[in-house]
Amino acid sequence: MANNLQAKKRIRQIEKRTVRNKDRVSRIRTYVRSVERAIETGDKAAAETAYKAAMPEMHRGITKGVLHRNTVARKLSRLSARIKSL
Repeated sequence: MANNLQAKKRIRQIEKRTVRNKDRVSRIRTYVRSVERAIETGDKAAAETAYKAAMPEMHRGITKGVLHRNTVARKLSRLSARIKSL
């Protein structure tokens, strides 16, 4: 357990950031799931609109530091390939 004030403050900051980052990642996953659902139904137009909505959210995850840029690039590439195959 932290004994000095600075360590206690850092613990509070980490807890706030953890909650914020979990919310961000959860939001991104929700967008990705909406794209995957549209792909599974075979609706190309819906998949493309969901993909266009998910893309900026995923890029925002990079700038906020919750996702690595290569992870986002890989996921977007795979989703795009699946949409093109419809």
